[in-house]
Amino acid sequence: MARGKATGAAGKAEQEGKPEKADKAQRGIQSVEVGGRLLAALAAARVPMPLAALAEAAQLAPAQAHAYLVSLTRLGLLKRDHVSGRYEPGPLSLQLGMLRLEQDPAYRAALPRVDALARSSGFSVAISIAGPQGPTIVRYVPASAPLHVNLHVGTVMALAATATGRVYCAFRPPAQWQPLWRTQQPDATDAQLADFSAALEEIRERGIERSIDTPSPAVSSLGVPVLDAAGTLRLVLTLVGSTGAIDVDWNGTAARALLAAAADIAAILSAEGEEEESPA
Repeated sequence: MARGKATGAAGKAEQEGKPEKADKAQRGIQSVEVGGRLLAALAAARVPMPLAALAEAAQLAPAQAHAYLVSLTRLGLLKRDHVSGRYEPGPLSLQLGMLRLEQDPAYRAALPRVDALARSSGFSVAISIAGPQGPTIVRYVPASAPLHVNLHVGTVMALAATATGRVYCAFRPPAQWQPLWRTQQPDATDAQLADFSAALEEIRERGIERSIDTPSPAVSSLGVPVLDAAGTLRLVLTLVGSTGAIDVDWNGTAARALLAAAADIAAILSAEGEEEESPA
């Protein structure tokens, strides 16, 4: 009789979609998990790595790590630079990353508004997100007129030298950008960091930043944050044009259009958040 009750309970749990033992570890494939350690080590390092460094970070013998790296490279999860010998994310990793990005509500909401802004303004527009090496362009809509600047999907924007980078720092916790800032400016002093931090406070008050003729001569830009309801930075929108053609006044037409686009995206995020929190 007891056995029948136990069987019945297990059957009921299965029908309800609940495991018989919630804390029972699911069976996996150890070799896949070992390969994942190499991927995790590369992601944590945030820079291409040689075999020896990857093996050490993943706590593997170099010979063992090499076998896994060969397979990961064949799959396209990694690729090896034939000159430096270092490993970096491969095309499949990039495809998976873009798939993940396309599911992000902020990115989805931004796409049509960025395209519309580029058409209406005649200037280039970039969407940047937080990447391993800093703010990284994930969408770039070029201007109708040629612009002599090397921007494209995958470009990592300098933290101090670009409007995008400064907006990124202004709306991120210091612990998330200061190490990168010091890496990009190894000779910077604590006083320079303090001055930079003070400038970020001004950006937070304005809600917008600009660059004029820097870092590219004859090219100017405006950058604004897209924040969710919790105040977390989700995206940076940047409007880029030829100096003299783009109005970089804080209250100019370009600034108003850029701020309006960011506000529209933030409103959508806020509305979606309220829908998720509301009871069914």
